[in-house]
Amino acid sequence: MAPRSLPWPRPRCCARTPGRPGRRSACSAVPVPATYGVQVSSQLWSAYDEMGPAYQLHAADSAYNAHYDRPAVLAALGPVGGLRVLDAACGPGYYAQELADRGAIVTAFDASPVMVELARARLGGTARVDQAVLGEPLPYPDGAFDLIVCALAIHYADDRGAAFAEFYRILAPGAAAVVSTQHPVMDWLRKGGSYFDATLETDTWRTPGGDQPVRFWREPLSAFCTAATSCGFLIEHVIEPLPADSMRERYPDDYAKLTKEPGFLILRLVK
Repeated sequence: MAPRSLPWPRPRCCARTPGRPGRRSACSAVPVPATYGVQVSSQLWSAYDEMGPAYQLHAADSAYNAHYDRPAVLAALGPVGGLRVLDAACGPGYYAQELADRGAIVTAFDASPVMVELARARLGGTARVDQAVLGEPLPYPDGAFDLIVCALAIHYADDRGAAFAEFYRILAPGAAAVVSTQHPVMDWLRKGGSYFDATLETDTWRTPGGDQPVRFWREPLSAFCTAATSCGFLIEHVIEPLPADSMRERYPDDYAKLTKEPGFLILRLVK
């Protein structure tokens, strides 16, 4: 599953909810009990197979990828030189490339075969890139990594608890995972419905190739944190990032918005 952002220029939902300015109704929302093992028949990452190289081009310099999530996540990771780092749901490989450039020993995986090929082409021989799925058993031994990054992808895992449990298993004792996701409060504000339901949502992204439906899980902050801590993680930092200064000139409207309200949420977790 690829690193995600608000795309071209951001997800488009249905209509604004009547009588509630600034709020959007849910698009094809499917509420479910707030558990972590709910399975759905479709593959949520398949949208990235369809978008393919267009997503790679977009993510290279988009406001929410290049000037918001990426700098904040890399800052939360800290120095990585000599560390065994896993880029979980690596997408086209931007984070993995940056980590390798900073001296990390990088392994990466993604569920989308298209994103796997794009990442392999980008990284060449500097990193191993596998095809694997968040929320399912990963092809790595216990304690294999010193650090995990999972950028804007955990909300595509049908079983978030299982995804965190696999991260915990493959991290060495005392190691950390940095996980970013869409901010649950902001998703609720734009989607409506009950904040406390775990809900399978659909956004429609307006891409150069046409409208693209993208499905993801929305759940309350408490459920998201419990999915991480129930397998043993301690939450070291909760980060609501501010945009990088580089966004100010490139995307002034997005910069103004993100300096007033959060778009994403980052957890730094410790085993």
